[in-house]
Amino acid sequence: MFFPPKCSDPPPATARAQARRPVGRREFLAQCGRCALLCAGFKALDWATPPSVRPDGPGRGYIGRKLSPYFSPLGGGRIRCELCPRFCEVDDGERGYCRVRQNREGHYYSLVYGNPCAVRVDPVEKKPFFHVLPGSLSFSIATAGCNLNCKFCQNWEISQAKPDDTYNYQAPPETVAENAARNECASIASTYVEPTIFIEYMIDIGKAAKPKRILNVMHSNGYINPAPLDDLCRFLDAACIDLKGFTDEYYREMTEGTLEPVLSTLKRLKQLGVHTEIVNLVVPGKNDRMSGIREMCRWIGKELGPETPLHFSRFHPLYRLQSLQPTPVATLEEAWKAAREEGLHHVYVGNVPGHPGESTICPKCGTVLVDRIGYTVRNVRLKDGKCSQCSRPLPGIWKRPEADA
Repeated sequence: MFFPPKCSDPPPATARAQARRPVGRREFLAQCGRCALLCAGFKALDWATPPSVRPDGPGRGYIGRKLSPYFSPLGGGRIRCELCPRFCEVDDGERGYCRVRQNREGHYYSLVYGNPCAVRVDPVEKKPFFHVLPGSLSFSIATAGCNLNCKFCQNWEISQAKPDDTYNYQAPPETVAENAARNECASIASTYVEPTIFIEYMIDIGKAAKPKRILNVMHSNGYINPAPLDDLCRFLDAACIDLKGFTDEYYREMTEGTLEPVLSTLKRLKQLGVHTEIVNLVVPGKNDRMSGIREMCRWIGKELGPETPLHFSRFHPLYRLQSLQPTPVATLEEAWKAAREEGLHHVYVGNVPGHPGESTICPKCGTVLVDRIGYTVRNVRLKDGKCSQCSRPLPGIWKRPEADA
């Protein structure tokens, strides 16, 4: 049985004040999830190499630093970060928006290389990847920090924190790959926060994972510049991208970001042949108009292709949107129907355990090819990535990579 280790230190006083309430849906679901893992017989997280910076557990504060290639000097000790579309201009001693990159005497460093604050073994379906090795385990990691500030973030305690303020493991890329193999994980997922903020770490994890036939995957907001994305994709097998809405106004209001860079990332992932799935969190009264959802689906079909898996995920009140109600299931079902009518072949309903929209269905003959309830896969009827009944191929990664010769 795996109980996740504590992944962040107590939040600041304002957050602690918000947390003084009876156990809510999030805590309840987390407890239910741990019980479900126990019933499913998931093995405990087992470290081959001690991951902590002290004998009794993870250590507070960032552990090391790594020089980033993604910056340009501006003179006078000032630099411009070129990792994401914010292009932060940072004075000596200061950090960028993401909180995890610091200018030290005119050189820009990552402060989270090799020191995740969250380390867990998850079902790959939790990412969510529905077209990547169904039923397999994913060794999941995150550091502190993020380059967006989504009002609905479910991991805001670490995404909006500095690495100085979280309890971090010492886990270099080789250790991550070794322990992914030890825990019988078919993939390593950079997830929970925006993983491109620790891109140097993610790239080196991909290098370490390849000889072990372990996939390198990420769940990302897609807010990254083209050049670093190209570097990452050389060592990336699959990406699950949050397409949070389909207007710039929504992105600015809800995330403090913009839409166009995310669309560019999606198109580039397709060009580079990286398997990509999309998640759209449907927030009541914010991005749930069917006209906007249809426009988004038409864009996906035209620019990425109708085979692109799309997940409509149910919103639950969190972080700065606790006054809203959860997304009605009927709204998700209407979005699912709209996406199918716009020509998308692989559409899912997420965060509604037991809903038939969780399963993968052959678009040609209607056979249920991957039968799911929540994160549990009950049956897989695929043969060599094709429908076992009509032989229609499905997009995705259906077997582990071959070992290098």
